[in-house]
Amino acid sequence: MRLPRTAEAFAPAKVNLTLHVTGRRSDGYHLLDSLVVFAGIGDSVTAVRAAKTSLSVIGPQSAGVPAGPENLVLRAAALLRPAVPAALTLTKRLPSASGIGGGSADAAATIKVLTALSRQPMPGRDETLRLGADLPVCVDGRPVRMRGIGEILDPLPSLPRFWIVLANPGVNVSTPEIFRSLHRRENAPMPIVLPRWTDFADFVAWLAGQRNDLEWPAQTIAPAIAATLSRLRAAPRCALARMSGSGATCFGLFENGTDAAAAAAALRSDFPCWWVEAAPRLD
Repeated sequence: MRLPRTAEAFAPAKVNLTLHVTGRRSDGYHLLDSLVVFAGIGDSVTAVRAAKTSLSVIGPQSAGVPAGPENLVLRAAALLRPAVPAALTLTKRLPSASGIGGGSADAAATIKVLTALSRQPMPGRDETLRLGADLPVCVDGRPVRMRGIGEILDPLPSLPRFWIVLANPGVNVSTPEIFRSLHRRENAPMPIVLPRWTDFADFVAWLAGQRNDLEWPAQTIAPAIAATLSRLRAAPRCALARMSGSGATCFGLFENGTDAAAAAAALRSDFPCWWVEAAPRLD
């Protein structure tokens, strides 16, 4: 069987529509209950067969992104056995360390391109989890309920179609610091059985009763997050705005692409230093 010489994979932004912190294990890992979807904006990873593995980082968000062994792309490549030597190119369109799983999505895309080149099976969930709690959900790449420390992924009832505006005010926040700032770590999870949502309005009404337990400590540490949420909520026909993950990226939900694009354009005009994108929810 002839193996391909090149492969490419999309690394979409991960959006935590909810993020309930429900406890902490004895090893320090926090337990989560999160509704996760993916947006049609992201990075991409290209692999070309080569004598040895290398990484180059390009794209509008590449500044400051390391191309050495600390990059999750190279750490993900090292999971494959036997090794698959390739020249890897990471095109960064998502801001780094911003609560939308950029590094984890890049690592997941790397695993996909290298297994495509080699026809190897995908590494198991336990292996990918060693690279980070978001790796399993990014490898899965579908809307799911994510629990445990990220290893329990349950399919969701059918979701309505909607658009997402992502806005990042350009501040750096430390995920460990935000978790340390939590006043309570044993919070209520989402309902055991999730409803079957009939339409966008029904879905948003349910989401409004859920939480991101990291949002308040993140705003305390980085007040720009509160300002970002305020501006998203003020956008015409924004149905719900919340922070994703540990921030600083926030999201607004819109029923259609026209309203989402208009909101994104207004934010870019008012805040040209912010990173702002509008994209549909991926199935």
